[in-house]
Amino acid sequence: MTNMIEKAREQILSLVGAAYAAAAGAGELPEGVAVNANVEIPKDVANGDYTTTFALAAAKAMKKNPREIAQILLNHLDLEGSYFASAEIAGPGFLNFRLAESWYRELLEAVEREDSAYGTNDRMEGQKVMVEFVSANPTGPMHMGNARGGVLGDTLASVLAANGADVWREFYVNDAGNQIEKFAASLEARYLQIILGEDAVPFPEDGYHGDDIRELAQAFYEKYGEQYKDVPQEERHQALARFGLDTNIPKMKEDLRRYKIEYDQWFFESELHESGYVAETVDKLTERGYTYEKDGALWLATARILRENYQKAGKSDKEIDKLDLKDDVLRRANGFYTYFAADIAYHRNKFEKRSFDRVINIWGADHHGHVARLTGALDALGLDGTGRLHIVLMQLVKLMRDGELVRMSKRTGKAISLRDLLDEVPVDAARWFFNGKPDSPMEFDLGLAVREDSENPVYYVQYAHARLCNLLKTLEAEGVQAPAAAQVDLSLLSGPTEQALMKALAAYCEEVRLAARDYDPSHINRYLMELAGAFHRFYTACRIKGEEPQIQAARLKLAAATRTVLRNGMALLGVNAPEKM
Repeated sequence: MTNMIEKAREQILSLVGAAYAAAAGAGELPEGVAVNANVEIPKDVANGDYTTTFALAAAKAMKKNPREIAQILLNHLDLEGSYFASAEIAGPGFLNFRLAESWYRELLEAVEREDSAYGTNDRMEGQKVMVEFVSANPTGPMHMGNARGGVLGDTLASVLAANGADVWREFYVNDAGNQIEKFAASLEARYLQIILGEDAVPFPEDGYHGDDIRELAQAFYEKYGEQYKDVPQEERHQALARFGLDTNIPKMKEDLRRYKIEYDQWFFESELHESGYVAETVDKLTERGYTYEKDGALWLATARILRENYQKAGKSDKEIDKLDLKDDVLRRANGFYTYFAADIAYHRNKFEKRSFDRVINIWGADHHGHVARLTGALDALGLDGTGRLHIVLMQLVKLMRDGELVRMSKRTGKAISLRDLLDEVPVDAARWFFNGKPDSPMEFDLGLAVREDSENPVYYVQYAHARLCNLLKTLEAEGVQAPAAAQVDLSLLSGPTEQALMKALAAYCEEVRLAARDYDPSHINRYLMELAGAFHRFYTACRIKGEEPQIQAARLKLAAATRTVLRNGMALLGVNAPEKM
């Protein structure tokens, strides 16, 4: 699809390259100099729409003053039929370019032609990418961290798809291991307390103490009565855990669906164990010489693997020694495999069995130490974890109300869950606010999220779209429709707010590209705020309804294009684009 900023940059490099070739041919500049020049957009449009550092980058090799090189290039520059009306020298030797009508026309034609596909590209075409996100422990309700991880993962997946990737969304259900045993033991204690009395049955010190455990145990008792009171403990634990998971997981799916998140697959850890895939994965590590036995347990030589990786990356032994690298247990002395062993097997499954080219995990910042260990284990299996596994670490969320930190739900008196949050805040607002820059701590202002004014960013952007819809619908009722881009007199869109708005429309394609490159979908939030601001300024400065027909038509076309891009950006974020507010 059409990225007009990219096309302008490419054309400038081509035009300047042709000017250099002509100047070299005339003997005015030395031939054969390789120049690594940049093309940038100046912050101040008074300095032009685009600028290149070609003359500055070439000065040393050409042994000439940059301004002299720039002047020679300018003398040979042929802008005929290009996107540019003029070029000029600025500062120490920059070449600044000003856009011509042809660029703006092609932009409006691209938005018109591509419509809902405008902003997409095929940079990642042919790449099979998994985004694994949330993967919350199924032993209790989803919390605020899951709320942030959910929207970051979902919007990142949408952004990657907009860049041409074949994207798969996955939730990894930890339904095996220590936390499930603890879950079962906690439910068992509450279940037996219902039958025998609270004082008769001690509750595990490390158990799950939440009211949700009491509610699950009560529901189990109501269904089965005292049927599981005297059975062997293992059988009772299995029944309680299965009941708890069968109750909790549908609730998790329901909450995430309400949050506009649907997964391609919910992958269960238990399947890895039951199929023997965890044991097989550990055996492969052993075959490759990366495990050893100690104190009855089987260990992964993580420290050796990471040391080798860091040495390849150029770190000195002194730097590596400071990292205090440690090995990891894969199989305990009791024969049970660790969570780390299952995690390695799960990621081997992603790459080896399901053939994903790239895997992206959204993790909390507290998992930072796990990143190198997991990628190293995959490297040891020959799966290039360092190159193919990408971890997005997200910082914590502080929930604020009236400037004060909120830890508990007013309704339940318990920690704020995703369900609590969505009972208080519109889904669109939650998705918008949680889609902040992943590596930055964030404050979620509950008061701001429900405000209906320009201070609330999602309201500000949605209002711009609704305002545009109202304008276009009103004029359409009067028989006035936006013309085709080819029919617009672009000389009538030469004002500063009009041109600023058109440039903002072009920037959308760049932001979609950068959001995928940086694994940071918050690029789209920031962009939509800037686009909405550019529209509001245009709407204030440029009358549409009641203007001369040609002016009205040109501005109406610009308004229609803006509505399209606002809608596309909000769709990427999973936020509604209302037609009226």
